[in-house]
Amino acid sequence: MKSINPSKQRKKLYNAPLHQNRKSIASHLEENLLLKYDKRSIPVIKGDTVKIMRGSFKGHEDKVVKVNVKKFTIEIEGITMSKADGNKIAKPIHPSNVLITKLNLTDKWRRKNLERGLSETTRKEIEKEAQEQIKQEEEEKKRIEEEKELEKAEKEESIEEEPSEEEKKPVEKPKPKTETKKTEEKTKMQKKPPTKKQPVKKEKTTKTNNKKEGT
Repeated sequence: MKSINPSKQRKKLYNAPLHQNRKSIASHLEENLLLKYDKRSIPVIKGDTVKIMRGSFKGHEDKVVKVNVKKFTIEIEGITMSKADGNKIAKPIHPSNVLITKLNLTDKWRRKNLERGLSETTRKEIEKEAQEQIKQEEEEKKRIEEEKELEKAEKEESIEEEPSEEEKKPVEKPKPKTETKKTEEKTKMQKKPPTKKQPVKKEKTTKTNNKKEGT
């Protein structure tokens, strides 16, 4: 038996396993999608185009970058907030504040769920749209890989162009003749063995002599 008590409903969501929470992270569909798929709401996934309906970012429309199941939030491209140190991070948004305007149809299991109970013409339209999206994804992946390869090549070229440690060392200039003479004299002085100091004999004073005579 399901409880109507709000506190118990919140507790159920809090203690629910992730596979159940994943289904409850859903948003309403736009009117044209609602009529096409005959569904009011669908779980949000990465790649869905979404429009914010409430809050300070109301009216912003972009793709979903991340879905956080544990925190029950989504992250949208272009929506950021600044930290105290000045760095910008993605701002989490609740899925209930969002309207889905375009679905990501690259997942075949999602397509099967959407096509269930629909006519053949709509199914063909869904498959056609899915193929276009898959092609776009592949092109984006290729472009990202090419950019990475170019960056690697540029880094390697910059490393090759940098001078080695031996080249970085400053070239010693030839010393003038006066300085060379002084250095030679210093080396000679250092090479000479140190002269041993002879012990100094103490001279007998008159007082000691007088004492001896008195005795």
